[in-house]
Amino acid sequence: MRTSIIAALAAVGMVSAVGGPLRAQDAMLTGAAAFGDWTKDAPGVTRKITPADLPKPSADGPPTMNIWKLVARPPDAILHAPPGFTVTAFATGFVRPRVMRTAPNGDLFIGDIGSYKPGGVGVGVNPNTGRILVMRAGAAPATPAEVVLDGLDRPFGMAFYPAGPNPRYLYVGMTTQIVRYPYHAGDAHPLGAPETIVAGITDGVHVTRDVLFSRDGKTLFVSVGSGTNIQEKGPENEVGKANILAFNPDGSGRRVYAAGLRNPVSIALDPRSNELWSSVNERDLLGDNLPPDYVTHVREGGFYGWPYYYIGPNPDVRVHSGTSPVAADQVVIPDVLIQPHSAPLGIAFYTGRQFPAEYSGDLFVALHGSWNRALRTGYKIVRIKVRNGQATGEYQDFVTGFVTPSGEVWGRPVALMVANDGSLLMSDDGSGTIWRIAYAKPAR
Repeated sequence: MRTSIIAALAAVGMVSAVGGPLRAQDAMLTGAAAFGDWTKDAPGVTRKITPADLPKPSADGPPTMNIWKLVARPPDAILHAPPGFTVTAFATGFVRPRVMRTAPNGDLFIGDIGSYKPGGVGVGVNPNTGRILVMRAGAAPATPAEVVLDGLDRPFGMAFYPAGPNPRYLYVGMTTQIVRYPYHAGDAHPLGAPETIVAGITDGVHVTRDVLFSRDGKTLFVSVGSGTNIQEKGPENEVGKANILAFNPDGSGRRVYAAGLRNPVSIALDPRSNELWSSVNERDLLGDNLPPDYVTHVREGGFYGWPYYYIGPNPDVRVHSGTSPVAADQVVIPDVLIQPHSAPLGIAFYTGRQFPAEYSGDLFVALHGSWNRALRTGYKIVRIKVRNGQATGEYQDFVTGFVTPSGEVWGRPVALMVANDGSLLMSDDGSGTIWRIAYAKPAR
């Protein structure tokens, strides 16, 4: 079975501006200026938000609804990247492309979650319309992608196991369960029926379930977001949620690796330290500038505050049931604070050799974009600098341009993946496109 998705569509245009008026390599925004909005975005603009910069809840004003209006890509739209980088359409024709993974043989697997539910803020997705497709390594540019699996419940996580050239399984993270399919390198279709590895994950406002194996292959990590904003339905509704869980590869040995993470959407391993990292969407309805979303390395056994505290010891006075498992001064403070309501989703450490050496080991983050902030934020890729295994605390705009001058939105970044050639791939579930960010040293 095939689809009309076409690969390597450089003819689509959408090449980034190199240099030009949007270049802002040395701009650093701190304090109140770092909260800003999309009109201040440009490649090179850097923000640093610290816990000391957070406003008081009473000073932040009432909650805002500013639901994005998704429009078709304007013919003159340009995605902006730093000098030397180009952004081109790599594949298009998807519905809602999200997760991407490269199989050991180079095939590209793509999870497409299907159509949005009508109405609301557009974050809900019709279940059982998801599918996984494969783009064959070395195939001609116009070769259609093949549908590997269909009728899935919002697939978001994928992992091949064990690591190496001869995996035996493809693990798929869906909203209520983690399953694995028999798989051998080069398969276009699973060889047998799925085996449920993790069951009993209940649905809620957060439906993404990322999956990742530890470097030694002994631990399966699963990210599970909260079922509500701030535990409105009581603690009993949140059992097993707002956590990163850990299992043995066969699904046994369930344990909580880290807790109090409201929505740990994506997880990744630092290739040098093997530390686990996550992008986390924080709570809503405290106002435009509270609290920041964040990206952080994840401390085993750590508690990150939800729902009782945010960004360290700051209490959420709206929570009236349950008791925090730790004291306020024991809540872990995240490494990098992101503009509130930016919705960080996909993360990827840069392990390629195509980009300049200064990018090696840095972390790229896809910001899906806000729907509940008076001034839009997100809708871009940012770069987190990691030095000696530690984030510097700042983040820098890398690819921008998904918002029109009038404030309408035509693209929403989701997943990031370093391709075999060292370029960076980004899925965009607004325009149904996978973009390729590549680097060529500028001519002198």
